[in-house]
Amino acid sequence: MALFDFDALKDRARDLAQTGVSKSKQIGEIAKLNLANVGEEENIRKAYIEIGKLYYAERGMAPEPAYAALCEKITASKVTIEENKNRVEELKAEGGVQDSEVEFPVEPLAETPAKEAPVAPEENKDVPPAE
Repeated sequence: MALFDFDALKDRARDLAQTGVSKSKQIGEIAKLNLANVGEEENIRKAYIEIGKLYYAERGMAPEPAYAALCEKITASKVTIEENKNRVEELKAEGGVQDSEVEFPVEPLAETPAKEAPVAPEENKDVPPAE
């Protein structure tokens, strides 16, 4: 008489392996879809920026009331930037400062659209969102 049923043990091991493979495929697909969503969200963000730039270019000096405050902020910032550039040029001229002495790489801040509506929670809460 055998102490263990090796066939049952073998079947159980095969079932566990198949379950593991199935879960791995699911997790891989979820990760792939989450990454695709991140890319699509970036496309949306870029489109929002382009819409904003286009609107400002076309209507920035006479915006609809809902956009007036934002357009005023943009206009004020553009004025400040020009004033700062002019002052930089004055300071360079006064002190004989060369561009190579003061230039440093500055990346403009990423532009972001106004706050978006909250996103509905994911259906599968067991899987962390892609970062």
